[in-house]
Amino acid sequence: MSDNTAGRLDCWLKASLAFVVVSLGSIVMLFVAVLTAFQLRRLYAETLAGAIGRMVLRIWGIEVVVHDFDPAPARQRVYISNHTSTLDVFVLISLRLPDARFFMSGFLRKILPLGLIGYLIGIIWTQPQAFPQRRTQIFQRAERLLRRTGESVYLSPEGERVTGGSVGHFNKGAFHLATRLKAQIVPFYIFIPPEMDPGMGVCARPGTVQVYFKPAIETTGWRLEDLLENKDAVRQQFVAWHHEYHG
Repeated sequence: MSDNTAGRLDCWLKASLAFVVVSLGSIVMLFVAVLTAFQLRRLYAETLAGAIGRMVLRIWGIEVVVHDFDPAPARQRVYISNHTSTLDVFVLISLRLPDARFFMSGFLRKILPLGLIGYLIGIIWTQPQAFPQRRTQIFQRAERLLRRTGESVYLSPEGERVTGGSVGHFNKGAFHLATRLKAQIVPFYIFIPPEMDPGMGVCARPGTVQVYFKPAIETTGWRLEDLLENKDAVRQQFVAWHHEYHG
């Protein structure tokens, strides 16, 4: 058997096992949700989904090392990060961000176990940039929900990826939301070494993912009139971190 054939077989087996873990995990989560009358979203999101994320990463031989993470925020937060890889989804849920919902692509809910998990942990499903009116409505509903519950939220502002693995264009939704809610922005950088990064594929290689949490950014003085300027300033920080970690 050639190395390429063995590599493809190993990838297929690990991807299949990961899908089984996610599927069984979604069933367990549904069972627990039924027993708890669907009232314990944090249990489903932080304990159960977090365990699923860690198990999938373990299948691929991936360890996640987290730097400077504050697990007990005193106020509502908007978490943002770069987005480069399929692995990001499992890294994110493994972090167990406290009392946080997630914005994720609506495409993922078409994958049945992910759709079920997303429903139970309260994911906010987004639409592509090609549908601006729908996206606006989604963000307006999300703002009302987060204002009512006081929950934190995660979303990646990074839009379409650019060639060469640099930081892509930033969309303004995260910054509009943080400005309206007056919530802290907590940025973090997910560093996946190129030799193990599957990109948008599924064939990751074993290794260590580093997650670097950065100081919170206060938005109490932000105005919507300065939205683009604030967005660009935060993006420049991500560009600097990208050069630091990939340099």
